[in-house]
This record gives sequence, structure tokens and C-alpha cells, in this order.
Amino acid sequence: MTLRIDVHATDGAARTGAVTTKRGTFATPCFMPVGTRGTVRSLSSVDLEDLGAEIMLGNTYHLMLRPGADTVQALGGLHGFMAWPGHVLTDSGGYQVFSLNPKVSDEGAVFRSTYDGSEHLLTPEGAVAVQEALGADIQMVLDVCPPWPATSQVLHDAVERTAAWAARAKVVHHKEGQSLFGIVQGGVDLALRAESAQRTVEIDFDGYGIGGLSVGEPREKMLPALAAAIGHLPIDHPRYLMGVGDPIGLVEGVALGVDMFDCVLPTRLARHGTLLSSTGKVKLRRAEYGTSDEPPDLNCACPVCQRWSKGYLRHLLMVGEVTGGRLCTIHNVWWTLQLMKDMRVAIAQGRFEVFRNKVFDVWGS
Repeated sequence: MTLRIDVHATDGAARTGAVTTKRGTFATPCFMPVGTRGTVRSLSSVDLEDLGAEIMLGNTYHLMLRPGADTVQALGGLHGFMAWPGHVLTDSGGYQVFSLNPKVSDEGAVFRSTYDGSEHLLTPEGAVAVQEALGADIQMVLDVCPPWPATSQVLHDAVERTAAWAARAKVVHHKEGQSLFGIVQGGVDLALRAESAQRTVEIDFDGYGIGGLSVGEPREKMLPALAAAIGHLPIDHPRYLMGVGDPIGLVEGVALGVDMFDCVLPTRLARHGTLLSSTGKVKLRRAEYGTSDEPPDLNCACPVCQRWSKGYLRHLLMVGEVTGGRLCTIHNVWWTLQLMKDMRVAIAQGRFEVFRNKVFDVWGS
């Protein structure tokens, strides 16, 4: 077995524990910072270690095009390439490909590179081969991610093709020490979510991603769809909600039993000068912060809040100094990782619902 999850404590459906691979272990529930092109933008691998990240995400679509999977493999795979000792999960590239309106057939998806316009075919087998070359600890199957909103026929076709592609991926995946996760689709159709989960579990993967959510649908439709999928996933395998990273989404996902998350939101907000804090969003570009000598968050122990003021960070952002975006990114990644750590403690102590309500008090409006 290349991967297992050990659940140490539960509180309702929420659970905390650890995932173990041949590389080591990482605590759950966890948030994976997104390293689209082999780095979390403006941060180094040393930064991620110092911030306490145990696992990060690499983007297959971008890495297969620049610098190419063969180049990454020749330089030691993603771990050697990035000099990153922690875990790496790679997505299949499907989300990015389907955002480009590809020509889709049973064989795969034909798309054009956003870098040079060249045409490429991504198949389930090809996605496995690329991710094996990238050397991730966990790779994802190629799936069909339908848009929001989508017709019943589009959702049905996505579930059918995702299941067929998942089976093909399982057949060709053989890399020792690398786990393969299946993906559940179905939009916000509860019956399709349940069907997709059951069919994916029948193929038997090391873990299960729930994809196609947080793509524009309202939260009151997302959460029942997520619950419908999780209800048919095995308790002894990791569950990964793909593309969710806002505080409410994280705490609601954990409440339903999700173990893993990823999202570009914390780093994207940081680059635009918006910080996550114990009192909500802090939009540093506002004039009111120009002479503020307070840290971004009085309750935050990150290296940025321990040293610099809102006024200084605002200055850096207003003059276009790249250090501003970097410091904001350090804060937001630390803050999100700390949120996950606090959730793990709350679950272990049997007070997750109290913690969840506190998050809603700040972020629920």
C-alpha cells in the first residue's frame, strides 16, 4: 500500500489524523498551497517549510508545457527541481484544459497551449505518464470538469467520461511509491454525485477527490452536493475537496468530513493587497491604513505580523514593490495553515462546532 490515513479523533463528521506515504506523514485536515509553476508565487521552498506547510500542489498543465515533464524529471522530479522535502500532489491538468474549451472525445481532450498556441492531446494515460515524470507523491486522474451552470446532459456526460477515464488511468498507473486519487463529478445533482462516487470507489483508488465544486455555484447548492459524494466514499481513504480555500469553505468542508484542500485564493488575495485576519479581510490599499502602525492582525503570530505594520505594507503595495506581495503572501499562507491547525486541535478536543461558529461570526456575512 502506497498511502493510508489514520484517523486520530472525530467530532461529528469532522475528523483529524495523518496521511502516511513512503515519503512520510502529513496532518489532516490540511491545506495545500498551490505551486502552479513549481513554486508558490513569490515564495521559496524554504519559506514553505518555515511556514509549516507539509504538502503543496503542483500544476500539471503548466509544468507539462513549461519547462516540460522530461526536464523536471531530469532535474530530480518536482522534489529535486524545487528542493522541496515535503509532499507534492499534482492535479491532472484537467481543470485548466477544460477552461480552454477543448475538443473532447472519448480518447481525451485536444487543447492549445496558452504559451505558444501549439496543439496538444491530453489523455487519461498521458496525464498519468506526465505526473509520473513529475514525480509527485499523489497524482490525480484526468476528469471532465463541467461548468456552472450546466445542463443535466452535460453533467451526465461528464460523470460517464470521468468514470471511463478513471478506469483507464488505474490500468496504466504503476509507479512505485506514488498514489493515485480518483475524482467524483456530478455538479450539484445529488443523484449524479452519489452515482459518480460509487463508480469511482468501485475502481479502487488510494484516495478520492471531489471536483467540479466552487466553480460559481452558490454555497447552499455546493454543500449538499459535497455531502452526497462523501456519503459514498470509504472512511479509510483520504477525501480531497478540490479548489476550495476560503475560511467558510474550509470549515464547512471539514464539518462534512473532508481531509484535504487546495486553492489559489490566499495567494491571489495577497498579491492584490488583501489579507486574511481574525477580524475578516484587511484591504491594505485603503487610505485609512496609510499611517497605521498596527500589525495586519493583532492576533496573528506570523513573521509578518510580528515585524511590520499595515502602513509599511500598504506603502510597498502602492509603489509596486514586489516585497509587498511577498510579505502579504507569507501572511495569508501562514494564516490559512494556522486555521487548519486550529481546526485539528478543536476536533481533537471535541469543540469543533464552537470553533466553526466562531469562524462564521467573522466570515459568514
